[in-house]
Amino acid sequence: MIRKSVAEILDHHVTFELEAIDRMYVNGYVPSLQTGGGVVYFLKQHLGARVPSTTMVAPMTKRFVDAIERFAKTAGVDLVTFEKNQRKDDVAHTYLAAFTGDEGVLFIGKAQEKASVFRTEKRRNADGSTSPWIIRSTTPVNHYDVYILDRDFGPLFIKFCSYFPYAMKVCLNGHEWLKRQLTQRAIAYEPLDNGIRSTEKPARVQGIADTLDAPKIDAVVRKWLRRLPHPFTATHRAAGYRYQLSILQAAFALTQVLDRPRTGRGFFEEVMRENLDLGRPDQMPLIFNRRVTRQTPGQFRTRILTEGVVPSLHVDYKKSRVKQYHKEGQALRTETTINNTYDFEIGRALHNLPALREIGFAANRRLLRVEYLSHDCLIGDDRLDALTQPVVVDTQRAAALRLGDRRVLALMQTLCLFALSPTGFRHRDVRAPIAQLLGRDLDHDAAGQLTYDLRRLRLHGLIQRVPHTHRYRLTPLGARMAVLYVRVYARGFRPAASLPTSGTHRGPQTLERLDAALTKFLEEVRLVA
Repeated sequence: MIRKSVAEILDHHVTFELEAIDRMYVNGYVPSLQTGGGVVYFLKQHLGARVPSTTMVAPMTKRFVDAIERFAKTAGVDLVTFEKNQRKDDVAHTYLAAFTGDEGVLFIGKAQEKASVFRTEKRRNADGSTSPWIIRSTTPVNHYDVYILDRDFGPLFIKFCSYFPYAMKVCLNGHEWLKRQLTQRAIAYEPLDNGIRSTEKPARVQGIADTLDAPKIDAVVRKWLRRLPHPFTATHRAAGYRYQLSILQAAFALTQVLDRPRTGRGFFEEVMRENLDLGRPDQMPLIFNRRVTRQTPGQFRTRILTEGVVPSLHVDYKKSRVKQYHKEGQALRTETTINNTYDFEIGRALHNLPALREIGFAANRRLLRVEYLSHDCLIGDDRLDALTQPVVVDTQRAAALRLGDRRVLALMQTLCLFALSPTGFRHRDVRAPIAQLLGRDLDHDAAGQLTYDLRRLRLHGLIQRVPHTHRYRLTPLGARMAVLYVRVYARGFRPAASLPTSGTHRGPQTLERLDAALTKFLEEVRLVA
């Protein structure tokens, strides 16, 4: 059986698609208590300290801890002390299975974890005297995890640090939100672990998924903060000491349900064969539209991990990651997890979620598009003939783009770097890569020659100028041709031309084996005549 390409699988074997926010971890913090100066002001103005010291918050901490334990007794929920290396999710699933209501607190977990807190240390002054000084420090303190079943969001938890300034974390699941919206609207669906397979049209389900936004997340957190013990009194909250939310981690998932399990296996066989270089720095612009230089911090790599017989593809960019795996043998899951919004020059405040969502969903689509183009770069004979012949457009003449021309190949290789960049590229962006591919010094590579080359690519229809700018953008034909030129030359013409044809009896035999292998390969990737 002829192996299916990635392009064929994505075009003809995907029965349903769902794009939605998956997991979200949200930080809760009091903005005015994030600096030493803000803490000193709070201690003096609201706790009445003449000499500011963090020992003044001890009664406040005790009151908060007592309130949590009293709440557990009053509400009739268990206060569980987690053991070392115990999986919290397993405990949560046990309580969730036994819970009979539609909304409420499941249990409260207690564990010691490291946290960033403020402490007081003595510092010696110039005259020899000492004075207290408030600094940030990291120390293990007790945390209380309140596990909740929400009517709209399903299972979630709110983690409180029991020490000043009482940082908070919230974990939500966007797919749980979507499941409940489908149920409330009487839309039939089949659960796919934490994904969805719906019998409704994708457009309708997509519209529901888009309703999970920052205001709804903020609203559900505020709702439960009003029901649970709060570390700050009503007087403190009236003075502005309230939690604000920021994005700690966000995962954006694209689930594509396939027609049969073996289709998914074929997809990963093709991807692993052709796309192991996706994590290289020079490939990052294709997925994240971000330029990577030697000064860019972080790791850039591609990893293939296998759990049992199920492979998964991981592409790392700074602290973020794109993961692609075969879900439950039924669906292709492409998931972008952003662990630091500053990787994309976006703030952490929750109102930045729409901008972050665009980046996450675009990264998923870009990864699939890169894989698609690397396996479906076919064009018609007429188009190929037109590219290898001179062209005249509105009295402007451009030379041919011949396959064996070194400069043409360098142009095509460079165009691959910008195949999916929505902002396009400038003259200066492509000059250095082309000079490097040709083995020339940048100072000795004439800028006028590159201007001529860009004009030649434009007249042949491979690139187009972005209106009112000096930027260019690849056309669909340009993206396909760039990949085709590079692959055919690097894997066909160059290896075949390097084989000996005389002077040894191995030459003809080697060419025959190469011809047979090449014929089989071209049949598999649909490049036969």
